Amino acid sequence: MKPVLLIAVVLGSVTGTAYAGEYFNPELIELDNPGMKGADLSAFESGSQLPGTYRVDVLIDGQVVDTREIKFDAVKNAEGETSLQPCLSVALLKSWGVKTELFPDLASGGECAKLSAIPQASTAFIFSAQHLEMTIPQAALSPQARGYVPPEMWDEGITAALLNYSLSGSNIWGRDGNSSNANSQYANLRPGINVGPWRIRNYSTWSRDSSGNDKWDTVYTYVQRAIVPLKAQLTTGDSTSPADVFDSIPFRGAQLASDDDMMPDSLKGYAPVVRGIARTNAQVIIRQNGYQIYQSDVAPGAFEITDIYPTGGAGDLDVTVKESDGSEQHFSVAFASLPVLQREGRFKYAVTAGQYRSYSSDVDKTPFAQLTGIYGLPHGLTLYGGIQESSKYRSLAAGIGKNMGDFGAFSTDVTQAWSTPQNLPGSSGQSWRIRYSKNFVETGTNFAIAGYRYSTSGYYGMQEVLDSYSDSSALQNRRRNRAELTMSQNIGQSLGSLMLSAVREDYWNSGKSTASYSAGYNNAWGSVNYGITYTYSKNGSTDGNGRSTRNDTDRQIALNVSVPLEAFLPRTWANYSMNASRNNGTTHSVGLNGTALENNALSWNVQQGYGTDSVGYTGNASADFKGTYGEVYGGYGYDKGGDRLNYGLQGGIVAHADGVTFSQPLGETNVLIKAPGAKGVSIQNQSGAKTDWRGYTAVSNLTPYRKNDVALMTDTLPDDVELELTNKTVIPTRGAVVRADYVANVGMRVLMTLKYRNGQPVPFGAIATIKGLSGNSFIVGDKGQVYLTGLSPNGTLWVKWGSDNSEQCQVNYAITEKERSNSIPDVVYDCR
Repeated sequence: MKPVLLIAVVLGSVTGTAYAGEYFNPELIELDNPGMKGADLSAFESGSQLPGTYRVDVLIDGQVVDTREIKFDAVKNAEGETSLQPCLSVALLKSWGVKTELFPDLASGGECAKLSAIPQASTAFIFSAQHLEMTIPQAALSPQARGYVPPEMWDEGITAALLNYSLSGSNIWGRDGNSSNANSQYANLRPGINVGPWRIRNYSTWSRDSSGNDKWDTVYTYVQRAIVPLKAQLTTGDSTSPADVFDSIPFRGAQLASDDDMMPDSLKGYAPVVRGIARTNAQVIIRQNGYQIYQSDVAPGAFEITDIYPTGGAGDLDVTVKESDGSEQHFSVAFASLPVLQREGRFKYAVTAGQYRSYSSDVDKTPFAQLTGIYGLPHGLTLYGGIQESSKYRSLAAGIGKNMGDFGAFSTDVTQAWSTPQNLPGSSGQSWRIRYSKNFVETGTNFAIAGYRYSTSGYYGMQEVLDSYSDSSALQNRRRNRAELTMSQNIGQSLGSLMLSAVREDYWNSGKSTASYSAGYNNAWGSVNYGITYTYSKNGSTDGNGRSTRNDTDRQIALNVSVPLEAFLPRTWANYSMNASRNNGTTHSVGLNGTALENNALSWNVQQGYGTDSVGYTGNASADFKGTYGEVYGGYGYDKGGDRLNYGLQGGIVAHADGVTFSQPLGETNVLIKAPGAKGVSIQNQSGAKTDWRGYTAVSNLTPYRKNDVALMTDTLPDDVELELTNKTVIPTRGAVVRADYVANVGMRVLMTLKYRNGQPVPFGAIATIKGLSGNSFIVGDKGQVYLTGLSPNGTLWVKWGSDNSEQCQVNYAITEKERSNSIPDVVYDCR
């Protein structure tokens, strides 16, 4: 009786490495194929896979340390049994934390390190999971922090020229003589150049008002590069000093400052969200340090702005909400600073020297210098301080912070300043500050900042003093007290969350004070989401002529409810909102919003409302489309005062060695996807983004100095394209444009049956190779069938089998037009 299947498994160990030898009796396959002889199963007897290069997750002692392509060779042990073993260089082992200097024999293996030089080290290739599991004694590993990525793996990216652009505008047509026609346009341009580690950046804005007056502003121009040994960024040009010890100062000069992102996540010690309420179809303008950095149109009701482009500095955000009737709201959003705690032994520093850079060209460009340092001590303590020096101002700061464990963290400091404002005698004074922060996991308080600052009558900040030269209004509102709070609280699993923010200031030389308070509550009942927001602003409202209104205070409350309509209209929600203002009555609004198209590329919104206090009927409709080459949006709104049309276009352009690529807006750090021939492929986690007609696009949602997975969505691949890999891991430095190369096999997919000698099928396990594409091989399956990709309509196929490839044949194929009408042609050819 013939044996049906015999599998002999022999386990052995050589220097801690496990091997397995397998034997498959080919007669089992021949039982179902009478007359077929010579099934070639040798390809499956070396670790059950062919030797070659595979993309695998690398695990050391159970922890994932890398994802990369690794070459595997078929290696025989002392007993003559074969297994697949990885070829790992000494440098690669070192990057994974192996103390290679303790084992000089590692290099004796040449290109592939001799892993047996490390006692008790072993490897196992788990093909089904694409894992390379390594066991290395703890004594042979360097202690590495969680999330650590060695600098040797950081990618400086390619040489490229960048342009990020955003263009927007609005047109208003007044009606009934209540208001006049108006239009405005706004643009910001952020060009840049990358050469090696160097980053050249510019941020410029342009605006035009209804009178046709144009205004250009340059927010900054700088050259920057990472200084890896110092874990710092060197910046020359326009920038702002850090705000952790002193208030941030815009400057033109040079700065060397620590970059916390170079540290592992587990060793690292904020851009605020702007929330407000609009009564009508309104325009929101945001300024920082006098520079306009954001402009957008919003519908009536509560709004939330989360896409402010980072300016690289600090300073409270001044928000102006221009209503359609000409009135304005003004409020501040605290650009809050966390307590400056550092890990034990961590030294964070910044050295700045240059000229003061005011948004007003009339202010003197006074030279100044600043030095700050923060050092982590044992027992959760941190010491920090700094010096500011100029011909008109000098200050010293010193402070201490403490990690109090379950009770959070706080810091307190004092600044002593000596000032000489313009046309005033010299003075001196102090400013005291205390800050508190805590993430209360147990109570659900996700994030909290609380701060208080008091300044004596003789204290001036550096920016106030420097602005006083040629700007007489700079000292009119000298801050005395400032208190700020930002927090969010999860009340319970079914009780929702609470948000609270507050900023209050008063001044030495006037009796007035400013305040902005906001509180919000959000929850869900099943799939229905609802929330309520209350805001209070003092000294924040003016009429259309800039005059103060109603004691400069306003109170507003907004309610919103969102109900999904999935059962009737997929990806659609119905919503209701109510906005009640003490000064401007109540507005109710109902509407629909949703998303459409592949990967939610299109978002849309339609609303209809009615308001009291002569507001009357209001309505608006808007749509936003994110596509391969950028993002375009537009909207129409109307109210009693008139009609408003707003529109915009934004995107990114990357010029590189392979051409020019248009994309959605770029971020600080980007990846250029290169998949020649794979056009129209969607990118995971990037709405609407697809590769262009050449197979290129840029993706911006990257974190510098961290592993970022960039994945193409296989369900969007064209019928004639196959990708060898659909996922790449990149580790960019700050500001880099890294390239993710994908190999696309462009051509037909064909299921081909190969006949050989008297009509018998080609043996199981034979290797088929397309002539001219030697890198792509295909294994013949049962009954001579082989699945081929990347085929041209006609060509030649080489087929080999046997232990030494002694048996071979050739197929000259030509796929007809009729056969090509099927997505996967099923054809039969003789192999001669």
